[in-house]
Amino acid sequence: MQPTTQTDRQMPAEVAEQPFLLRALSLLAVFGCIALSTSILIADFVVPDHDWIADTISDLGAGRYEFIVDIGLYAFSASLIGLAILAAHVHLGKWDWSVGIIALMVFGLLVFLIGARNEYGDNDSDGWVVHIYLVYGLGVAMTVACFSLARGAARASPRYRAILIAIGGLWVASAPVFFFLPTDIDGIYERYLGAVSFALVLTVAHLFYQRAKQLE
Repeated sequence: MQPTTQTDRQMPAEVAEQPFLLRALSLLAVFGCIALSTSILIADFVVPDHDWIADTISDLGAGRYEFIVDIGLYAFSASLIGLAILAAHVHLGKWDWSVGIIALMVFGLLVFLIGARNEYGDNDSDGWVVHIYLVYGLGVAMTVACFSLARGAARASPRYRAILIAIGGLWVASAPVFFFLPTDIDGIYERYLGAVSFALVLTVAHLFYQRAKQLE
């Protein structure tokens, strides 16, 4: 066995992008958006006395039928974490891209915790109620992800940068409004914000899916 030389130790490891991984996790991201949308739609019809204009998604995630929306939230969480894995696998930027990876991971974990805590929509006040803080964190993570990934995404195509900045700007302008809306319309507005978050997920998923096609 040949001894390891100083030169050998300094040689960087070879890195090869995996088209199958890129395609699989990109499709998982799309599935997560579809799963959450479908679960909300089903719950809108199943949950008794639910008003989809006035009642929020959180209202659907509490009570007897909470599992319906929780499944969608878990799928969406998985899609975000899958995108974070892809962004780490194909690092397209500098420090800001790394921040974007962390933001996607935090975003995904917060979505999971929101589903797992089951303390919303039912006037729960027992113990340490953290739902509102999770929502605040989600808003910050979404903002950071959009702007941090934008510069690196431009290496794939300038249109990705433009789209991510537009989504981030729309989110920054729209998300705070939710907290000041009357309760008779905040349900439909929350669904609009969900669609904005889907735009981020689908944009990044499209970037990696196209990259997989280029590698094959």
